[in-house]
Amino acid sequence: MTSKNQLTLPRSVTDQLGDVPEYFDVALRDGQIVLTPVRIQRGDAVRAKLAALGLGASDVADAVAWARSEQPVPVAAEPTPAYRTPVPRRKPGA
Repeated sequence: MTSKNQLTLPRSVTDQLGDVPEYFDVALRDGQIVLTPVRIQRGDAVRAKLAALGLGASDVADAVAWARSEQPVPVAAEPTPAYRTPVPRRKPGA
C-alpha cells in the first residue's frame, strides 16, 4: 500500500480475470475489502440501447426529473390472495 492508500494487485490475480477492467467497486464486508470489477459502458453503447428501447432525449430528461423529485413513491397495494386461510374456532369452555 502506498502513502496515498493505493494498492497493487498481483498479476497472478488479475490474470485470472481475463480482460482486466480499469475500475473496481470497493466494499467493506465483515472487515474484508472486496473488489468487484466494473465494466464501464461507453456513451455510444448507452445511446444505442436507448434507441433500441425507443427512448428519446425527452424521456431521459423526464426520468431524471422524476428521480430528482421529492415526491413520495406510490406503493402498490397488496394483491388479494386467491385462497382463504381458515381461522381456527375456539370450542366453548376452552
